Amino acid sequence: MFRTASLLFRLWKASKIANTVNPLTDKRRTHKGNMENKNHEHYMNIALGLARRAAAEGEVPVGAVIVHDGEVVATGYNRREQGADATAHAEIIAIRSACAALGRWRLEECDLYVTLEPCPMCAGAIVNARLEKVIFGAHDPKSGAMGSVVDLNALPLNHKPQVTAGVLGEESAELLREFFAKLRKKI
Repeated sequence: MFRTASLLFRLWKASKIANTVNPLTDKRRTHKGNMENKNHEHYMNIALGLARRAAAEGEVPVGAVIVHDGEVVATGYNRREQGADATAHAEIIAIRSACAALGRWRLEECDLYVTLEPCPMCAGAIVNARLEKVIFGAHDPKSGAMGSVVDLNALPLNHKPQVTAGVLGEESAELLREFFAKLRKKI
């Protein structure tokens, strides 16, 4: 048991270093990288708009956008409370919508932009949908499954999306802080 836990920890540390790129501190940026960062911010701003919509509807403010060939093909935002559905996370809704829009379950060559680091359920769906890249805003220290609490990319799974963390992360985190502060005042 101890050896397995130790191995998993070492895999987690190695994958956290190898698979997560912080666009704000990555020294390997090129001209293309700078352009890519602007695109990341553009799509993350769309996701932030969806997260604001979720907050206005009383949902935890998380928004998601799926992009294929530079075009937004699907969006989603949290709808757990409205739908009384534990699986109605922004990422799951966006993945379902992208599959319907593209007519296939494999979302290769698609990128997911989401305001909060995916949870284990959403990370599993990302792997199963074969999304090429995941770009997220705020880290989730309670249930993040792409480096914060656990890293699914560290496991020997059949697909490993490239992960970019921290794109408009402060804006995403602030939206969550404001939402929960208002929620606590109501209680």
